[in-house]
Amino acid sequence: CVNEFLHSPFIRKQGNIYKPNNKDMDNDSLNEKTMEDLHTKEIDLVNRDPKRVNDDVVKVDFEDVIAEPAGTYSFDGVWKASFTTFTVTKYWCYRLLTALVGIPLALIWGIFFAILSFIHIWAVVPCVKSYLIEIHCVSRVYSICVHTFCDPLFEAMGKCFSSIRISMTKEV
Repeated sequence: CVNEFLHSPFIRKQGNIYKPNNKDMDNDSLNEKTMEDLHTKEIDLVNRDPKRVNDDVVKVDFEDVIAEPAGTYSFDGVWKASFTTFTVTKYWCYRLLTALVGIPLALIWGIFFAILSFIHIWAVVPCVKSYLIEIHCVSRVYSICVHTFCDPLFEAMGKCFSSIRISMTKEV
């Protein structure tokens, strides 16, 4: 009886995975060669943040927002009702917002990252490679100029100033 209430009814059992174009495999379909679609992948409906992107950001519980210090407690019924109201409101508002805005935002972010990838692949990388090729040639010319003009100058200055001796004495 106690174990029935340990898990929330919203938690799915591990391994509940959505597979696009999922078909039951029988002996005939195992022998068929099918082309794998690289743009669809298995989606884990249990662990929706496998790379832990939002670990520090959105874990906000009732205790993180509302707390009563010792000596200023409200009625127990009010505290329980507040907890339930906060938790249920947060849960259903999030679900409603994701249902209304989630798919359009997914479309917008998909377009954004497609454009970003396109710009990176077709503009940024070629420009950087072109710059590196051109700067390599410039760096060789610069190196030759430094070794030709500056090295003898600084070597001569070093020989001139190498005979200078400085001594410090303390006067009493």
